[in-house]
Amino acid sequence: MAKAAKTTFRCAECGWTTFKWVGRCGECQAWGTVEEAGAPTSTVIAPARVTAPAQPITDISVEAAHATPTGLDELDRVLGGGVVPGGVMLLAGEPGVGKSTLLLEVAALCAEAGPVLYVTGEESTGQVRLRAERLGALSPKLYLAAETSVAALVSHVDAVAPSLLIVDSVQTMVSPDVSGVPGGVTQVREVAGALIRLAKERGIATVLVGHVTKDGSIAGPRLLEHLVDVVLQFEGDRHSQLRMLRAVKNRYGPTDEIGCFELTDSGIIGLPDPSGLFLTRRNEPVPGTCVTVTLEGRRPLIAEVQALVASSNLPQPRRATSGLDTARVNMVMAVLERRARVRIANADVYASTVGGVRLGEPSVDLALALAVAGSVRDEPLPRGLVAIGEVGLAGDVRAVSAVQRRLAEAQRLGFTRAIVPRHSEEPVEGIETVGVDDVAAALRAAFPARQRAE
Repeated sequence: MAKAAKTTFRCAECGWTTFKWVGRCGECQAWGTVEEAGAPTSTVIAPARVTAPAQPITDISVEAAHATPTGLDELDRVLGGGVVPGGVMLLAGEPGVGKSTLLLEVAALCAEAGPVLYVTGEESTGQVRLRAERLGALSPKLYLAAETSVAALVSHVDAVAPSLLIVDSVQTMVSPDVSGVPGGVTQVREVAGALIRLAKERGIATVLVGHVTKDGSIAGPRLLEHLVDVVLQFEGDRHSQLRMLRAVKNRYGPTDEIGCFELTDSGIIGLPDPSGLFLTRRNEPVPGTCVTVTLEGRRPLIAEVQALVASSNLPQPRRATSGLDTARVNMVMAVLERRARVRIANADVYASTVGGVRLGEPSVDLALALAVAGSVRDEPLPRGLVAIGEVGLAGDVRAVSAVQRRLAEAQRLGFTRAIVPRHSEEPVEGIETVGVDDVAAALRAAFPARQRAE
């Protein structure tokens, strides 16, 4: 007798398969994502009618695929020029970060060129209207609708014929064709598929707002990120006015650009030159501070690292960080203790950044080391000094990318001296570069007065 075909189960998140149903995926550890996939079949697919005949690539027109600027320069920078007709974007971010405010501003700007449909499933149209009045984002061509049904959304699209469709959010929409609660894996997948088909068939630029999980990743199946054309991450500390927009995926432009915004009571303002937000204005240098130049995508940003070292009576001294990677801070302090003989083992160390910016790039290591050493010695760094470099466990200072671009940004803001890794002393007019091999050499270059005294 022929053996019966085995039924397989597949995870909707990562594609992991098993022959037995389980409540939790054995690969990505997600709950409730394993569904029956059925037995593989070997049926022959019959030919069907095509929607349009295949054409030589040289005969295909690209006029309809050109990006249209939104009017918000920082957003256009991240998108690579603007929104593309038929393109689907997924905007994700934590609650309260300003996603709806940003999209309302974009909707009002794009409504000057054509009708825009803003569909909200989380607020009423009156609430959105009140926020639009506060932001000054009113336009007669901006249409609002409060719906949670995809079928009703399609009816609104038929009536308005928009050039831009905004859905806030995809987790609140439901499809009557499938079962499941709103925001569930099945519903999110079906809703996203229907909206993507609608956008492609009618050439409507579409923006989907997505929630994030506790660990900061986009909620819903990972298939959603693969289906859309652009995935944007909107980041920012709710206690700070700074917001950053970065492209995680972009089929129409670069993925190494970021947009900087300032969230105010009157709306979101693009910041073409945000470096001033990350510096402290003071008359005299203060011990425990050092300025560095970090790269966010291809954009150099001036940032300030601060450190405070205080004596401790605790058996295990405190180590507190804000805006920096805690593990990397601990590593740099261990290198200072072991390789540069800076005694901090029995002291409390507090390290932070200015302006709420998060610095995760290794090029910040050298500035952190100089800030901690300056706080231990109670000696400020010379005015106009920046430090760029990665610190290794052997105490060596390693090279980083785009040193010349970083130095040019520092020179533009008035800095005159830079400590960089050896063989990275690329000449930049107006700024003196000092190449160092290790942390000890960097300390000698940063505190020349102390060396002369010794």
